[in-house]
Amino acid sequence: MKDTIRIGAGAGYSGDRIEPAVELAEHGALDYLVFECLAERTIAIAQQTRRNDPELGYDPLLEARMRAVLPVAAKNGVRIVSNMGAANPRAAARKTAQIARELGLGKLKIAAVSGDDVLDIVLRSPLRFEESGDDVSAYASRIVSANAYLGATPIVGALAAGADIVLTGRVADPSLFTAPLIHEFGWRMDDWNTLGQATVVGHLLECAGQVTGGYFADPGYKDVPGLARLGFPIGEVSADGAVVVTKVAHAGGGVTEATCKEQLLYEIHDPARYFQPDVVADFTQVRVAQEAKDRVRVTGGRGGARTGTLKVSVAYVDGYIGEGQISYGGPGALARARLALDIVRERLAIMGVDTSELRFDLIGVNALYGDALAAHHDEPAEVRVRVTGRTASAKEAGRIGNEVETLYTNGPAGGGGVTKATREVIAVQSVLLAREHVKPVFEFVEADDEAA
Repeated sequence: MKDTIRIGAGAGYSGDRIEPAVELAEHGALDYLVFECLAERTIAIAQQTRRNDPELGYDPLLEARMRAVLPVAAKNGVRIVSNMGAANPRAAARKTAQIARELGLGKLKIAAVSGDDVLDIVLRSPLRFEESGDDVSAYASRIVSANAYLGATPIVGALAAGADIVLTGRVADPSLFTAPLIHEFGWRMDDWNTLGQATVVGHLLECAGQVTGGYFADPGYKDVPGLARLGFPIGEVSADGAVVVTKVAHAGGGVTEATCKEQLLYEIHDPARYFQPDVVADFTQVRVAQEAKDRVRVTGGRGGARTGTLKVSVAYVDGYIGEGQISYGGPGALARARLALDIVRERLAIMGVDTSELRFDLIGVNALYGDALAAHHDEPAEVRVRVTGRTASAKEAGRIGNEVETLYTNGPAGGGGVTKATREVIAVQSVLLAREHVKPVFEFVEADDEAA
């Protein structure tokens, strides 16, 4: 057993940069590289994609990431864990196997973790949404997906079986990081205090560049160097769960007590009871100490027994958004923009466009004329009009953008740069589902196989 495990964060969301992950695999002396790529709505969108094509539904950047990082990771013995499987972990594993074959990496063992899709169970269970208190059954015809937040257990099983790459669907973000630690250090799944500290590790790393200064940066108040070449974090974790957060030395950004403290509190409602599938973590005794430049030691996480339920993210169609935008510039831009809003407001009423919500906004500073002209006016030298509304149908939503577009020839002088869009609204609420209804499993898709 190693004294220290080095885990790198390769992504903090689905569309994150790819080159920092390659940099970590090449120069980070890693044992594991973790890509955290799912948000609540991300998996709902993935479920819609899968319905249109059963071979899709995984992260759209899966192929690009794997082609970029697999050769370096395989060369350096770096194992990969990721939720890029999204709504279709098996298809993600098959695609990764194909890529591995094409790259001449046919000996890689690739595992897919499934079991988080609990839509059928949710639809037939008498559940209420935690946020609104509404009966889930009242939304049944509009529900797109229902995915339980799995814990570390199936990932640990896959790693113990020799997986080089583990692709999951909906897994709690910290669990992607705690699983390799549980596997490597042999921690018990009821060692609550150690799992609580492991959750601290995962929470610090899960958003990638946030903890190395990305989301932290605020010019003149919290300056961070080299953000265009921001490096992603590495966690050096010891057998007791203590972690040193660091980065590749030549990468941009920085790791300080302040960056770690801000990330520690990110999205935390109650630091004493941070509910996770593996543990109820307690962050109240966490200590953060700068050891050296870009090296911060974090200890003191604790925990208690996990609950008997798992959070399930339920996504459903909640109408459509229609939007139209147009710009006005030069003398009198603000007055013309306000007139444009008045015209569209009246036009929507005349046309009887049925909206449940409607917004009329004025935005803009320097996109048309640059900083020099904008700085010498008491009012903006340019303004962008934006009208948005929520409707019950795509057709009705489209009428909002159309009315903005007609301002080209029918409403104040000098309008230009119209854009219009209609999009479906995917809303998300949560339910709590008894653990016994969720059956996570893993299976292998080897890189030299033709099918899963």
